[in-house]
Amino acid sequence: MKQLTVSQVNHQIKGLLDTTFVDSCVAGEIGNLTYASSGHIYFTIKDDSSTMSCVMFRGNATRLKFALKVGLQIVIYGSITVYVPRGAYQLICKTVEPSGVGGLNLAYEQLKTKLQNMGYFDPNIKKPLPKFIDKLYLLTSNSGAVIEDMKKIAASRWPLVKISLIHTAVQGGTARDSIVSNIAIADQLALKDSGDGYCSVIVLARGGGSLEDLWCFNEELVATAVKNCQSIIVSAIGHESDWTICDMVCDRRASTPSNAMEILLNDQNEYRQYLDDMGDNINYCLKSLVQKSQQNLDHTKELLSSFSIKNKITTNQNSLNVMRQYISQAIWQTIHTKQNELNNIVLNLSNMNPKDKKYDNIVKLTKDDKTVKLEQLKINDTITLQSNKLQVSSKVLGIRAI
Repeated sequence: MKQLTVSQVNHQIKGLLDTTFVDSCVAGEIGNLTYASSGHIYFTIKDDSSTMSCVMFRGNATRLKFALKVGLQIVIYGSITVYVPRGAYQLICKTVEPSGVGGLNLAYEQLKTKLQNMGYFDPNIKKPLPKFIDKLYLLTSNSGAVIEDMKKIAASRWPLVKISLIHTAVQGGTARDSIVSNIAIADQLALKDSGDGYCSVIVLARGGGSLEDLWCFNEELVATAVKNCQSIIVSAIGHESDWTICDMVCDRRASTPSNAMEILLNDQNEYRQYLDDMGDNINYCLKSLVQKSQQNLDHTKELLSSFSIKNKITTNQNSLNVMRQYISQAIWQTIHTKQNELNNIVLNLSNMNPKDKKYDNIVKLTKDDKTVKLEQLKINDTITLQSNKLQVSSKVLGIRAI
């Protein structure tokens, strides 16, 4: 029997394995897992009773859509070989798929959870859409129906908006880097517009497609570029049922590229109607204002006329005439009253004239040279009676009440 060295044995085993297990498909659960700084991934897979060493070199690892995790059930496509220096056999992984679910779906859910925990989807950091937009920067392919549909709808809704197309690869191996770089370019242009007093919005658009077709919009680098964009950015990717990571990160998601134009741009017909209504309201307000001003003017004229010198002179003259008439009547009334009083006094005086014969009667009764009344007299009193012609002394003989 020929004697072999360890290296010879390992090389023979390697040759045997390399020719026997060229295309192998192995299923198992990830055990130990190490991401090396070189970019290679070292791990083991196991079942209920065995384990196997696996390695996925950097070239294949960069194409891995999801993150490997301990405990994840996977299916590996690759080849089995021997690592000669250690004499250990291992599975060289070309592609890895999660067991029971597509790799893209798993990668999508993993990145969605990661970015959500990092606050990428926080509604509080999303920028509101402006009422009026001056410029649109469309990041999409310069060929195909998407750009033409968007331009057509924009022209019918709001032809005043200026549209700038930045040709962007939206599918394939170059799409990710193209989207990231063009977002940065559009952001700088929009910021310059803002400094010049214009309002600009960035639209990231693409038509419908499969998950694989839309995968560039689920890349973490693209999501980070969208989040870091300082300008307003809107996603319009695929159909209404298609949801990408970019849709969740951007400031506003449109269900389709056409819907993005409907969301962002005002309907010119609505504003024409609005302007017509506004014109009617202005005319009505102006007429009401003129009418009210005329009423105020007429009222002011009436007030001013009441304060005019002519009216004041007339009013005062009328008041003076009334006062003069009142004074005249009062004077004549006073004269008449006084005349009547004077006549009564004259009449009374004439009636009291001593020379008048009708006064030939007793005018004075005295007792002991003092004037007294009849009620004061007593029997046997000596009294003096005096008229305007005679004076008689007598004695009271009797007193009788009558």
